[in-house]
Amino acid sequence: MWNNDHIISLVAQNRQAIMPIVTPALEENIQNHWNVSVLNLTTNVKKMLSEMDEELFSACLAAHKEEEEMRALLKGKRRLAWELLESAAAFQPVTGNTAVLVNR
Repeated sequence: MWNNDHIISLVAQNRQAIMPIVTPALEENIQNHWNVSVLNLTTNVKKMLSEMDEELFSACLAAHKEEEEMRALLKGKRRLAWELLESAAAFQPVTGNTAVLVNR
């Protein structure tokens, strides 16, 4: 698909809508995919999009990295909240089907 000139021209015409959607998937592939052919194709597509509109591509890449940082921060907060809940629950005796009250 990425080697088709008609597809590339359509992507170029609609890059404002397509790049923000495609950029996160490209980054995920580059970081996590196991297949060398997929990695090479992903790198080529990333380079092509970067050359098509470098400013827009950089903005999409920055937005993706910011979203990843926010996800990591939220994941850390969730993990901390669960640890607090688990430690609070560990000090409460549980008998049968009794509900346990956890204070903040």
